[in-house]
Order: sequence, then C-alpha cells, then structure tokens
Amino acid sequence: MIIQKLKYLIKNFIYIIICGVVIFLLIFKIYLPITTNHGESISVPNLIGMKIEELDKFLKNRDLRYKILEDSSYSSELPTLSVLIQNPIENMKVKENRKIYITLNSKIPPKIKMPNLINGSVKNAQLILKSYDLKLGKINYVPDMAVNAVIKMYIKGASVAYNDIITKGSTIDLDVGDGFGNQIFETPDLLGMTLEEGVFTVIGSGLRVGKIHYQDSGFVYLSTIDDEGNKIREKITISSGKIFKQYPKNSIKIKIGEKMNLWVVSDSLNASY
Repeated sequence: MIIQKLKYLIKNFIYIIICGVVIFLLIFKIYLPITTNHGESISVPNLIGMKIEELDKFLKNRDLRYKILEDSSYSSELPTLSVLIQNPIENMKVKENRKIYITLNSKIPPKIKMPNLINGSVKNAQLILKSYDLKLGKINYVPDMAVNAVIKMYIKGASVAYNDIITKGSTIDLDVGDGFGNQIFETPDLLGMTLEEGVFTVIGSGLRVGKIHYQDSGFVYLSTIDDEGNKIREKITISSGKIFKQYPKNSIKIKIGEKMNLWVVSDSLNASY
C-alpha cells in the first residue's frame, strides 16, 4: 500500500515537473520572444535635416516612434524646425517601437559675440567663422600695407566690431589689405581638388573666386619622364565634384585680389585624380 502511494506521488511529481518545463518553454521561448520581438532589431535611419512634419509618417513606416526634447540648438546649415540631433544615432540597432529622441533646429537663431578677425589672415578668418557657425561673405580688397589681412568686418553693409552682439549664422563681409596691389605671386595648382578645397585655397591665397563652370566630364594632361628620359604625356580623367581646369593656370604670375575661374566635373565618374 505504501509502495503504491509512493509510486503515485512520484508519478504526479514527474507530471508537475514536465508541466512546469512546458510552461517555462511556452513563456520564455515562444510568448515573450513574440511579444518583445526578441532577437529582432531595426537600424535607426538618419533623421538629421528632416522636417518635423515628415517625422511621424517616416518613423511609423519603420515601426519606430519619436519624442521631441525641450532643449533646442541652432545650425545655419539646416532648415529651421528640422532634426538637428537624434538619439540613438544613425545605424544603431534597436527593437521595434523604440522611441527616438529628437532635438530640433531652433526657429530663432541665438545671439553670439562677434569673434575678432582684425589683422588676421583671410584663411584664419575662414576657420574662425566656421567654428562660430558664421558665413564668409564678400571679400573687398582695399589699399593697405597689411597684405591679405582683415581690416574691417561688415554685416549687410553695416560695420561690426569685435564682441558686438550678432545673430548666429550671419554672413560676414570683409575688407582685406591688398599690400597696395603690388604683391605678385604664382597661382596655386587647384587641379584635382574638390570645389570646397579649391575655394578655400583661392581665398586663403589672397585671391577671389570668379565664375564656377560645371561640365559633365573633364580631364587633365600630366607629363612624366620614363626610364629612358622620354617625356610622356598622360591623359587623366577627373572624378565628380573635382576641379579639372582653372584660369589663370597654375604657376602664372598673378596679383593679390585677382579672380580665378574654376571648371568642375558635375556628373559621377568612376576614375579619380
């Protein structure tokens, strides 16, 4: 009798263990993975620059949500009320229905103090303005002993001084010394540079950017000497977005303040300079 009861208890105990294991597997291996998307992830898309009215539909289609933070900042390079900062960042792996925290580009640019550019070079002024989120405008060369040095600063024709309160993102025009216009030097070689690099070099050399021409393709000829001393002229194709022609040509004598015209490849090519 005792043995039968013991067998009955053991049998029930085994049934309880089996049921517990089954329930455990159902909950942790089937139910929870389905309801929590266990093992599944989504790559966070790039939202920077996207307007606020586009966010809702864009993220819903990707099973994501967003929340706009009260803090705001400003960048002159993006539209107002567009996404300036996102967290998580682009390409991070997250689960479905994850909330993306958004910081918007302020509608009203903040006020900042005008940095000091006086007596510095134009190239230095470029770097300072960029760090303050200000834009370099027109460069007017004026007679002055200080060659290629900033003499005066303007915003919309009005003179502005160091530490004046200005709007972030403003365009700053400069009066720059021309050394009485007597300084002569060789034009820089811009071939193969990107347009941004070329413009930076032109302005930093005390020259002005003239007309910029875009063409579907472009190339340059490079001269090399082979092992036998023969001069070989090689045709090199220039890639998209880079300069393939300039006027005046490189190594030509030019006065400070003169203009340089640039020719840039507009369509994508496989070859590169």
